[in-house]
Amino acid sequence: MTIQHPIDDRFPALLRSGQPLRGIFTALPSPAIVEMCAYAGFTFVIIDNEHGAADFETTEHMLRAARGSGIIPVVRCFLEDIPRVLDMGASGVQIPMIETADDARELVQRVRYPSIGRRGSAFSGRAAGYGAFPGAAHTTRSNAGVAIIAMIETPTGIENAEAIAAVDGIDAVFVGPNDLAHAMGYGNDWKAPAVAAAIEQALRAIQAQDKCAGIIALTPEDERHYGAFGARYFATVATSLITQAFRQAAQGGDAGRPQY
Repeated sequence: MTIQHPIDDRFPALLRSGQPLRGIFTALPSPAIVEMCAYAGFTFVIIDNEHGAADFETTEHMLRAARGSGIIPVVRCFLEDIPRVLDMGASGVQIPMIETADDARELVQRVRYPSIGRRGSAFSGRAAGYGAFPGAAHTTRSNAGVAIIAMIETPTGIENAEAIAAVDGIDAVFVGPNDLAHAMGYGNDWKAPAVAAAIEQALRAIQAQDKCAGIIALTPEDERHYGAFGARYFATVATSLITQAFRQAAQGGDAGRPQY
């Protein structure tokens, strides 16, 4: 019998593939939502532990749901939470508020095992199959198969986008448009011309380093627009889609025939 490894290690190669990738943020603490995203056809799900309500136990269950249903799970989390979500078996981490190349290098150090980085080693958790996949093989799989996505969300990050993308070990750089708009003094208006210009600047700079550029894309038009600047790591938002569908149903709109 072939036993499936807990870590889905496909993501770094997909980020290097040049293909457009479509995923979805979920801040809902629900393994069922992860499965629904998989069955809907998304390539990856970003479990949002920056703004979501999931505790560590629920996060691990969401990672199990992802592995079982075939969707690639990324966890957006804070720097200090990286060791725990990696030991749970995340396929990638997406870390907010990276502003400089030094920040990016520190991120790589926290994610990679020696001799590349300084991640602490333990084989008792889910990522190593609770000891079923220990030692050098686990270290190699983790170093090669776990993606690192840096988020830039401030004017300083925009100015340093090319330097951040150039850091060895960074697989993708994701522009957070809402926080960027706030940081630039435009509230949540990330379509304001100055913010839009900053986003374009960052996406082109990331592409110039041959790294995967990411952005929120709520519509096919967003994907086409940002794709022209080099973006191909596109993420929509689960709660927005759900609320939109609920509102349409509540107003008597035709959201399609439910399947029971």
